[in-house]
Amino acid sequence: MALFAGAGLDVRIKWPNDLMLGTAKLAGILLERAGEAVVVGTGVNLAHHPDLVDRPTTSLAAHGIAVAPEVFAEALADIFARWLATWRGEGLAPVRTRWLARAHPVGTALSARLPDGGAIDGLFQGLDADGALILRLADGGRHVIHAGDVFLL
Repeated sequence: MALFAGAGLDVRIKWPNDLMLGTAKLAGILLERAGEAVVVGTGVNLAHHPDLVDRPTTSLAAHGIAVAPEVFAEALADIFARWLATWRGEGLAPVRTRWLARAHPVGTALSARLPDGGAIDGLFQGLDADGALILRLADGGRHVIHAGDVFLL
């Protein structure tokens, strides 16, 4: 990821909205529709990270990287504006391609908790053309997920 370039960190994207450093969550994004607008919220663990019982977390400071919040926010805003312009001008395809290049490898074991309360386990197979998660199931079938909370297994 460009914000972490030169830091020697292997930051990966976990569908749909988390940045992972190894198996620990470093950052997340939340999108919420408000009428015709979309509100984007981001959280990045710069100096501290919560100690959660259900998932490991980390921060940049835990990896010896100190960055001022205002410097990080400015860089994030610039990168976000460039990718927003790409999406508006070229559609989802180039965003999806870059996303897949930074995602966990195909074959990564995932568990998805679905909005209806169910869960499904499978192997990461990629994203469909609309950005939905594709899981390869144990029986060889595939399941497309449009919403859910995904965990690395």
